[in-house]
Amino acid sequence: MAYYIARRLLLAVPTVLGVCLFTFLLFNIFASPEAIARKQLGKNPTAAQVQTWISSHGMDKPMFFNFERGRDHALHPFDSRFWNHMKELVLFQFPESDYLHEKVSSLLKEKIVPSLTITVPAFLLSILITLPLALFIAYYRGTYLDRTALFVCVILMSIVVLNYIIFGQYFLGIVLKYFPVYGYEFGLGAWRFVLLPIIIAVASGLGGGLRFYRTVMLNEVRADYVRTAMAKGVSEEMILFKHVLKNAMIPILTVTVLSIPFLITGSLLLEMYFGIPGMGNMMLNAISNHDYPVIRVLVYVYSLLYIAGSILTDISYTLVDPRITFK
Repeated sequence: MAYYIARRLLLAVPTVLGVCLFTFLLFNIFASPEAIARKQLGKNPTAAQVQTWISSHGMDKPMFFNFERGRDHALHPFDSRFWNHMKELVLFQFPESDYLHEKVSSLLKEKIVPSLTITVPAFLLSILITLPLALFIAYYRGTYLDRTALFVCVILMSIVVLNYIIFGQYFLGIVLKYFPVYGYEFGLGAWRFVLLPIIIAVASGLGGGLRFYRTVMLNEVRADYVRTAMAKGVSEEMILFKHVLKNAMIPILTVTVLSIPFLITGSLLLEMYFGIPGMGNMMLNAISNHDYPVIRVLVYVYSLLYIAGSILTDISYTLVDPRITFK
């Protein structure tokens, strides 16, 4: 397993490098340093202010390689914008936000907790609700219950997430006054503000999750080993809950485990409409305020999370299927 993980990590290096290169090119080719500086400095900055901002951010250096001699009369070819950018990311020495004027690493520590207070409970509740329901529906496959559940799933999937948010805020928050509709409070008081977003997150994903799990279960129900077990007189409950569920875990783990690292990234829409100061809200504010250091760091962190999720998914396969090895 150690060899497999090491090999996957080595293969991830060019992937991360490609993501960083692509992000770097987007911010340095399609927008000049002068244009970026003027956006950050506000209205009508002077030429001296623009030049000072460019120099302080190291954007006066060559893009990839520097063949100019420094003050020590020596060549420093890697003293360029791209390699300095890569050094900051690899060593996790993140730059300062241009808009908030704080270290991005400090912002990440501050924003990650509000995001996790929404995503982790919503993630666990979704699994605890959709998986047993899918087994129950698969048990009554082909009946009116199965057709009705499928019809309801299609309706739930057809509703845009924004409609769930508006409905929940208006009826549960404004009309019935069960929950606050905006704001956040750090500490134990946060549960009052995140409970409604959690309910909306679970409800909006219920249709898609239930239909996916139902399809996975039905694919296993039609397998040859199920017919063999039924011919031997094994009860349908034993087949469904012991054998079918276990053999259906590969696609379930693929979706579930791959989603775990992205719990950190937060939910952009929920955090925006409910005023939750999380990672999703942070990304949205960075985009609207042209806060390029924050965007570059978040893209880098998201790529690392995706790679970590892929490796965790592969490792989890061996826990449910002993036929899968890393050789």
